[in-house]
Amino acid sequence: MDGGTLHNLRTVEEVFKDFKGRRAGIIKALTADVGEFFEQCDPEKENLCLYGLPTEQWEVTLPAEEVPPELPEPALGINFARDGMQEKDWLALVAVHSDAWLLAVAHYFGARFGFDKADRKRLFTMINDLPTIFEIVSGSAKKQTKEKSSVSNHSSNKSKSSGKARGSESAKYSKSVQLKDEEEGLDEEEEEEHGDTLCGACGENYASDEFWICCDICEKWFHGKCVKITPARAEHIKQYKCPSCSNKRARP
Repeated sequence: MDGGTLHNLRTVEEVFKDFKGRRAGIIKALTADVGEFFEQCDPEKENLCLYGLPTEQWEVTLPAEEVPPELPEPALGINFARDGMQEKDWLALVAVHSDAWLLAVAHYFGARFGFDKADRKRLFTMINDLPTIFEIVSGSAKKQTKEKSSVSNHSSNKSKSSGKARGSESAKYSKSVQLKDEEEGLDEEEEEEHGDTLCGACGENYASDEFWICCDICEKWFHGKCVKITPARAEHIKQYKCPSCSNKRARP
């Protein structure tokens, strides 16, 4: 699959960029697009694989026909296990195999292009700094629990609907005039408070200059852009349910 990118990957940074693109695509399949992914993994079809593409997209399809394949292949037959276990367990299983596949592809490139010990170590370190797909899908990557009192105050003043959307104006929650150093203190406090918060869709860290929204069901946070929710739309949502939770409720 997409082996045409092979000859463009010569440096650690290029291989890592390829890794991040494929990883983002798989995370999207297992979170934001989970309903569509579930439907495509029909147990009645032949052995299917989940591919993450460098373009941050995903594809469920048959394995490559050439033997041996140009790139390492992901887990085969993920569709056969779909209806034989709990959905969350099935998604976690696919996530684990996807993590293994991503590492295999990245280090295949490293071997193909002669990365030395230092380059291999640097590549692994860059990869290891990101949470695994399994950690994101299972929720174990979220290191914080419910919002602390100071953050709850920020959220409740910023969103009248659910009190759970936050973004670039979160440090300006107070209606009273504050000194510049106090405002900067609030920015630093929130940045430190949410530094470990990860988007449930893309897995990236929280940033105070971006709009975020929290699911009222699973309590995972998401970039507004990842779940296609704008601050204006969030004002009219009484209870926000992420794509994964919405899909679970809709499915019999």
